[in-house]
Amino acid sequence: MSISYLYARARLGGYLRAARIRHAPAESPPGQFARGISVVIPSRNGRELLAAQLPGIVRDLAAFAHEILVIDNGSDDGTAEWLRGAWPRVLVEVSPEPLSFARAVNRGIARARYSHICLLNNDMLLDPGFFAPLAVAFERIPDLFCATAQIRFPPGVRREETGKAVLSLDDPEAFPVRCNEPLPGEDQTWVLYGSGGCSLYDAAKLRALGALDVAYDPAYVEDLDIGYRAWQRGWPSVYVAGSVVEHRHRATTSRYYTRQSLDAFLEINYLSFLARAVRNRKTFRRMWAHAIRRLRARAPRDPAALGALARAAAIAAGGGPAEPSPESEDLFLALTGGAVSVFPGGAPGTPDTLVVRSLATEAPPPGDAGQVLVAFTGKLDTPPPEILSVYAEVVLVRRPEGARQRRDPAFRAALRQTVRKWRIGKVRLDTREMPEYAADCAPARIELA
Repeated sequence: MSISYLYARARLGGYLRAARIRHAPAESPPGQFARGISVVIPSRNGRELLAAQLPGIVRDLAAFAHEILVIDNGSDDGTAEWLRGAWPRVLVEVSPEPLSFARAVNRGIARARYSHICLLNNDMLLDPGFFAPLAVAFERIPDLFCATAQIRFPPGVRREETGKAVLSLDDPEAFPVRCNEPLPGEDQTWVLYGSGGCSLYDAAKLRALGALDVAYDPAYVEDLDIGYRAWQRGWPSVYVAGSVVEHRHRATTSRYYTRQSLDAFLEINYLSFLARAVRNRKTFRRMWAHAIRRLRARAPRDPAALGALARAAAIAAGGGPAEPSPESEDLFLALTGGAVSVFPGGAPGTPDTLVVRSLATEAPPPGDAGQVLVAFTGKLDTPPPEILSVYAEVVLVRRPEGARQRRDPAFRAALRQTVRKWRIGKVRLDTREMPEYAADCAPARIELA
């Protein structure tokens, strides 16, 4: 079959999938768990990796009520016996046959006893002080679903992950999900999802979502899927700069799969994510169109892209629960598309006012002291010290190029999330162009500066 035929069939499948939108069913509220951290580590023949990793985990968990669960996933290197002898307090769940990442992790999620669950790959080495900043994020951000760590790679290895995950359709040929380099001082910026290899989750919310979707086999995209579905319920994820891991990338998967196979899993699972998780019709059509056009362009030179394009129509036909999302998908996609950065400020106290400006200024008025600033900027960069010292937090939104877009979705989403985060009671809007954003500051009281 020709690439043009596969593309046309994939396009038709996307339109048919979008037509199946229906009303969302009632959702059950999350449950309650004892306060603490359950660490879940899937491991396949990873005895040496665990030996390097566990001392740091145990050291850092000492300040919390905790448990460590290792899912020994089809190992034949004596991992389970070694753990029971060397680490008797580590709980071991054994699967004689290797499971997909989602199925293995879900076994740990089902056994976890504490209020927060940390999913860790066995090839992650924790910097000291790893868990505390993640836990603090849950204390500061209402309804937080996931706090994800900063990821570094070993010296001399190109940094493929950072923890600051974004999804952008700006480049027609680039894979839409990527990790941006965090800016100096950036912390608690909203991200679309947290890496399933080094993130802390609210256990009740994780279970309310049904844990990880086992459709993503054998690995990849399941963490994007769960983060996206959490955003649909209004449960955000954030990047936490102070929690750092070193990732020995693909230390396990590369033993069992070729690079070409891993690339194929990624392409196919991304299409499955679109078909299973994206609910808004227009949003789905836009994202599906970008995906299959990209595959069509890459198919002549990329076997993984050609294989995914060939399966696209069937993936769309088998798409999952196509109910409308309670939260605007376009808004949270704009918020997590790389146009927004958050910087903690130096002002003490708890702010009660949100200051909204068309541009960040170098000389804030005295009345801004101790408050939160949300402002447009021409280029995302770390604010100067004279700005950071005045505010409790600074949220910058890169202004779209060209003519100003009325009610820019990234700016709208940043306003909404900032009001929720700080439980803001009053918003001061810049009169030059900000009144159009008043509706995005509800329920706060509006003042025009």
